[in-house]
Amino acid sequence: MRCAGLIVCGGESRRMGRPKALLPFGPECMLQRVVRLLGSVARPLVVVAARGQELPELAEDIRVVRDRHAGRGPLEGLAVGMAALAGEVEIAYATSCDVPLLVPAVVQRLVELVEGYDVVVPRTEGFYHPLAAVYRTGVLPEIEALLAADRLRPVYLFERVRVREVAPQELIDLDPTLATLRNLNDPQDYQRALEEAGLDG
Repeated sequence: MRCAGLIVCGGESRRMGRPKALLPFGPECMLQRVVRLLGSVARPLVVVAARGQELPELAEDIRVVRDRHAGRGPLEGLAVGMAALAGEVEIAYATSCDVPLLVPAVVQRLVELVEGYDVVVPRTEGFYHPLAAVYRTGVLPEIEALLAADRLRPVYLFERVRVREVAPQELIDLDPTLATLRNLNDPQDYQRALEEAGLDG
């Protein structure tokens, strides 16, 4: 089953001092790296950014769409991204732009688990990872209904659809440190990720 990729970009990070999407990561910036990694297992790719948000140069076949409303969280990004894929694919893997150690094989594993479900989402220590999950694009009406009701937490979607929760033990053979689920939230996270990738800070 063909899987599309959605990359939801956050805005400027106060802790980082600049937008995460533009942070250098070796010869490319963070968003370019995530696009490259995800593009090896998912197509087409859609990047969802805030209105007016600066993005690095991306390949011509990468679609860029913008949030309709600010401050609406990941559900807004999912809605805009899925709308851009209308009628093309049945499933999409959603991620953020700050997971430079994403393991493409994890995406493939999650796609393999989608049969019979609307969402396949990792859950670690009681915490869902909605931006490291596979969604059927058919859940878009449910997402739009939640946005209209100002119910912005992804868990509200999970309560309304068929969800397959994925435990850490189902992924660690492919990603021993679960780096695919690990966002970079401060300079220490960023430096640690550079070191793990064998890159200079």
